[in-house]
Amino acid sequence: MADPSFWDDNQKAQAVIDANNSLKSKYDNFHNLQESVEELDVLLELATEDPTDTDISAELEEKMPVVSHRMEQYQLTLLLNEKYDQNNAILEIHPGAGGTESQDWGAMLLRMYDRWAEQHGLSVETVDYQEGDEAGIKSVTLLISGDNAFGYLRSEKGVHRLVRISPFDSAGRRHTSFASVNVMPELSDDVEVDLRPEDVKMEVFRSSGAGGQHINKTSSAVRLIHIPTGLVTSSQAQRSQFQNKATAEKMLKAKLYQLEMEKKEKERAQIQGEQLDIGWGSQIRSYVFHPYSMVKDHRTDHETGNIQAVMDGDLDPFINAYLQWKLQQENPQ
Repeated sequence: MADPSFWDDNQKAQAVIDANNSLKSKYDNFHNLQESVEELDVLLELATEDPTDTDISAELEEKMPVVSHRMEQYQLTLLLNEKYDQNNAILEIHPGAGGTESQDWGAMLLRMYDRWAEQHGLSVETVDYQEGDEAGIKSVTLLISGDNAFGYLRSEKGVHRLVRISPFDSAGRRHTSFASVNVMPELSDDVEVDLRPEDVKMEVFRSSGAGGQHINKTSSAVRLIHIPTGLVTSSQAQRSQFQNKATAEKMLKAKLYQLEMEKKEKERAQIQGEQLDIGWGSQIRSYVFHPYSMVKDHRTDHETGNIQAVMDGDLDPFINAYLQWKLQQENPQ
């Protein structure tokens, strides 16, 4: 960074700075955590020597869960070892069949991921937002930016199932709704993806998103259709057609890259004789509000009865369980 030619290429310079900041953050977190643990050791020793000192015992009880939580967060970051784990994440929510009920479920998931990102200091930009007919959403695309955003959120890809007494059913019957969540890494420009202009159809439309809270209304929203695969991306968050096209193109490249990676993973699984389901139809998690309260991940079997905490963004236990499970799948010994 001290080299006089460092800023000759702004994009590469920024990539070096980002990598440096990420490494510095890991280094600082480790040493800060080490100091906190050593401090707890001293407090524990003092409390053992003089059990009647209530002030030391109270301080120990206060600091122990805080350090324990920080330790869990640190251990979680150690599991983020895939190629694009440090990248920003593009997250899409698409409600399944079921009209208002499933569209409301999509909005509940949107709120859940908003809350989770806020708790982790990640920024959320709504790139595309389609309102539901009566409530909820028809679809939404988010760009979640910050350290390890994709690494954390790759655990969320798949179908999410809701069971509850529907607030939209006057008879008070129980309903089951589904929504699919897709998560891709935002790719830097140096990642090569074969996207030929002649393969892409562009449509321009007026934004129909919810203004203010979610998206800026604009008359220059862009939809890109990749003719060979049928993949579609849309952007209506930016102020100009040019900016929206660039955003939609970046998302389309991410989808094409993801498609290629899934194809290679399936080929590898066939060679090794594995049963692999990485398609959109795989149900990964159930959220049951009635007749009992439970959230259960069907891959890891991790579950909790505190469904409200999960809907308020407490996803870390599920993310941690997934990353541990994924590690075991890749290294069965």
